[in-house]
Amino acid sequence: MDISEIKALTFDVFGTVVDWRSSITREGRRLGEARGIDVDWSTFADDWRAGYGPSMSRVREGELPWTNIDALHRMVLDELLEKYGITGLTEEEKDDFNKAWHRLAPWPDSVSGLTRLKKRFVLATLSNGNVALLTNMAKNAGLPWDCILSAELFKHYKPDPETYLGAASLLGLEPGEVMMVAAHQNDLRSAQKAGLKAAFVPRPDEFGPQREVDTTPDPAFDFVASSFEELATMLGV
Repeated sequence: MDISEIKALTFDVFGTVVDWRSSITREGRRLGEARGIDVDWSTFADDWRAGYGPSMSRVREGELPWTNIDALHRMVLDELLEKYGITGLTEEEKDDFNKAWHRLAPWPDSVSGLTRLKKRFVLATLSNGNVALLTNMAKNAGLPWDCILSAELFKHYKPDPETYLGAASLLGLEPGEVMMVAAHQNDLRSAQKAGLKAAFVPRPDEFGPQREVDTTPDPAFDFVASSFEELATMLGV
């Protein structure tokens, strides 16, 4: 394909750009040490993330009105605190823990790879995370986005086509001039159905060492790279 056709790269964030599992586990352990809470924080992080998809489906199916990710994360957190028998946290502590998702650490290649890619392409998030979450995360982690785009702007969660098409429209581009970058193949397939190009950057460690992730790429993807650094090289940056 002609790389010159690509004007902007849009990125999935959770799991693709940032390591949510290690970050949430670390935040949980910090809270546990401060409050004397003894639970398996890695499993807690997994359970919290597992509530992400079902909660968005409740919005997509009309069971809930539009609700942003901060609010959905808090709904899941409240359920998990009860499930794990964690009591006595103040509202301030619960709110701060919920905002751990604003403080996720990037993968080792993320900042350097994005910085290279930024020299040639417009870089934007295209995440289900809300704007405040993504903005705070970028500030905290030093992620060099040109633009923060979120499902919140379109009131549609991925994989709804309105999200991908809305991103292209806001960037003033045709869908074929935008390439979605993600570690999740379903996200990329949905982007391609909407007319975007697709780059697969697998993150085999996203769910920790005990869970295998299928990293065999769909041959329909335009690019497959092991890191953002390798993607930058492939794209001539």
